[in-house]
Amino acid sequence: MTSDIKLLDYLKVRRSTPALQLSEPGPSKAEIEEILRLAVRVPDHGKLAPWRFVVYRGEDRVRLGEAALRIALEKNPELDLQQQDAERTRFTRAPVVIAVISTAKPHFKIPEWEQVMSAGAVCLNVIFAANANGFAANWLTEWLAFDPAFLLELGVAADEKVAGYIHIGSTTFPPVERPRPELADVVTWVGDV
Repeated sequence: MTSDIKLLDYLKVRRSTPALQLSEPGPSKAEIEEILRLAVRVPDHGKLAPWRFVVYRGEDRVRLGEAALRIALEKNPELDLQQQDAERTRFTRAPVVIAVISTAKPHFKIPEWEQVMSAGAVCLNVIFAANANGFAANWLTEWLAFDPAFLLELGVAADEKVAGYIHIGSTTFPPVERPRPELADVVTWVGDV
C-alpha cells in the first residue's frame, strides 16, 4: 500500500491482512507514533478520548503469548501441541500489536455507547493509518479481549474493555477479496431517491 493512493481508490480495495500473513519489518517507534497521531482523529463527542493504547513489541509479545498459553491450559488442559502453539504465538504473529482499550464510562452528557463507538473508530483508524504508512494490519479480539485473567495480565482495569488488538507488519501475500454485503440487503431507503 502506498501513501499516495487516493482515499476513494483506497476504500475500494481496503481489506485486512490475516495476522498469520504479517511479518517483519514492522513500524518503528516514530512510525507507530505517527500512526497513533492519525488514529486519534476520530469522532469523539465531548472530547473525552474514551480509549487508550498499549503498544507491544519485542519480548513483551513473547511474555504475553506465554501468559495466554498458561491461561488457556488452565481452562483446557487437553490442548494439543498445535493448539498450544497457537496460544503461545497470539502476540508474535506480527511485529507490533497495539491494544486499543475502551475507557468508556457513564457521563452526564455523552452516552457510554457513543464512547464505545469512538473506540471502534480508533481501531479502524489505526488500520487506515498503518496502511497509509505502508504496513498491513488486522483488527482482532479473540478470547484474549474478554478473559478476566488475561485482562489482568494486560493491566486492563475492571471498568475498561479491549476494543481490539491491531496487528501491524509487512506482508508478501497478495490481497484476497472476500464477499461483501449487497447494498440491497443492508440499506433501507426512506423518502425520495
